[in-house]
Amino acid sequence: MSPKHRKTIIRAVIALILVLDVLLIVANWRLTSSPDSSSDQVRLLRRKRDLMAADILRTQQIRASLPSVQTDTQNFFQKDLRSSDGGYSSVSEDLDTLAKDAGLRITSTRFRAHAVEKRGVDEITVSISLEGPYPSVVSFINGLERSNSFYLLDSLQLDSSAEGVLKLNLELRTYFRS
Repeated sequence: MSPKHRKTIIRAVIALILVLDVLLIVANWRLTSSPDSSSDQVRLLRRKRDLMAADILRTQQIRASLPSVQTDTQNFFQKDLRSSDGGYSSVSEDLDTLAKDAGLRITSTRFRAHAVEKRGVDEITVSISLEGPYPSVVSFINGLERSNSFYLLDSLQLDSSAEGVLKLNLELRTYFRS
């Protein structure tokens, strides 16, 4: 091989090495300038792990509090819900007493029962119509709120008459133990 041919081969190899160096520099620059996807994935996986750990902790807390919730539920059923035996008359007496104490006159009372499946209770809807002055209406509603009996006020309609007497129509719900 001639010395001139040898110089050309050496120059070609050096040029090839320089081109490969430039390509490596470009590839290295692209890798360092792009976000590190593996660290993002690790961060995402850590976040998921922390969320799952928090869910497990909440589940364990709920499981630990279940006996207390069941006891509270049984106490509520025994203390605040009437038995279905004689429940209608006791609700009627309670509403009559509240109306008389407030200074209202009951014009009608209607009951509708609906069994709540798998709960051991009967839902009783009470439609009641009353008449009296405004302060008595406020006193009656306050009496419902403070009553030892469990009532849910679903709707309230208020009408007035010519003599200044208000007519109050209420829809209440209460529950009886079955």
